[in-house]
Amino acid sequence: MKPKIAVSIIVLLLPLAGLILSREGLSYKQSVPGAGGGGLFTKLGIEKLEKKRPAPDFTLKDLHGNPVSLRDLRGKVVFLNFWATWCPPCRLEMPTMENLHKEFGNQGLVILAINFREGPEEIKSFFNEHFLTFTTVLDREAEVFGLYEAWSLPTTYLINRKGEIVGKVIGYRDWHSDLAKSLFRQLLEGNA
Repeated sequence: MKPKIAVSIIVLLLPLAGLILSREGLSYKQSVPGAGGGGLFTKLGIEKLEKKRPAPDFTLKDLHGNPVSLRDLRGKVVFLNFWATWCPPCRLEMPTMENLHKEFGNQGLVILAINFREGPEEIKSFFNEHFLTFTTVLDREAEVFGLYEAWSLPTTYLINRKGEIVGKVIGYRDWHSDLAKSLFRQLLEGNA
């Protein structure tokens, strides 16, 4: 087999391997006593940042060409997700994000999905096909991806009401599981 073909096959199979590991891997097998914020972060396989840091600000356009700035979301809990339509684990977790949005959107949670270098028509079609209603913005030059060092898809950052990053996760998660909902309740109450 030619080296270019072998590399291409490996690159195409990496997202599948990541999906399998994230669904069946170590992060779901861990058991941590206690139901506090740290315990929920660990149980969900989310890297909890002990030293909170301000989330880097950015402004990107949504599917209608309207600017969306992170600074304008201060006072809300922000679920910042980096994704693409061609990413299998991204596609898999989008319905769980939609369910989270429907359940907690009116309580101060904002789902903000940053798309990697795709056009608005392709994304609109994807959102319509999957009945997604949360906000997505376009990062055509991957500047915000670089700012947040989101080198794998999906990557999600959890940002508290003060605009601080409190957690980071790489890979698929069921964001509407009982554990995840408990974590978001705590984040919304300021207890995580």
